[in-house]
Amino acid sequence: MLHEDGNPAHRLRVEHDRDRLFVELTGEDGSGPWTVLAVDRASRRYSVAQGRTKEEATRAAAEGLSELLGPRDRTR
Repeated sequence: MLHEDGNPAHRLRVEHDRDRLFVELTGEDGSGPWTVLAVDRASRRYSVAQGRTKEEATRAAAEGLSELLGPRDRTR
């Protein structure tokens, strides 16, 4: 986890699995809204979403990426 110099509440976190990368960024004060970038590792296609919580934003970004990739990749 990384944070802004002088503002440790403003964090950036990267999570991943075999198929996707998730870059999760807090709001300036460390709370929401969260912004999440979901990237498909094979194609490099991506989706960005915001939500009140990290979980909400991550879920929305993952769903957006699944829509971009189409039905054959929705099991990822």
